[in-house]
Amino acid sequence: QVQLVESGGGLVQTGGSLRLSCAASGVIDYINNMHWYRQAPGQQRELVATITSGGSTNYADSVKGRFTISRDNAEKTVYLQMNSLKPEDTAVYYCNADIWGNKRLINYWGKGTLVTVSS
Repeated sequence: QVQLVESGGGLVQTGGSLRLSCAASGVIDYINNMHWYRQAPGQQRELVATITSGGSTNYADSVKGRFTISRDNAEKTVYLQMNSLKPEDTAVYYCNADIWGNKRLINYWGKGTLVTVSS
């Protein structure tokens, strides 16, 4: 079975930085796109950033210039470097990935890590 486990969340002041990590484990042949989503209280889950298997990236307008997504294919890990954090970045951050294993492509979610930005 495949698992995605996030880490790195916590409490930070406005203007601070955090680095989130998401490690994939289990029966994995190949990882396609990897994503970070977030969900703030009372709001819908939104896509924050995407990185393809080739390293191309895309970001939500709200985080462009402040967040950077990267991946280490050997470690099966995706990262989200978050700088210049704002109170509106407060949310549970979820890792999501399209993973080939046992000849099947399945989309997986992590359980999330909470980021709280104080004003």
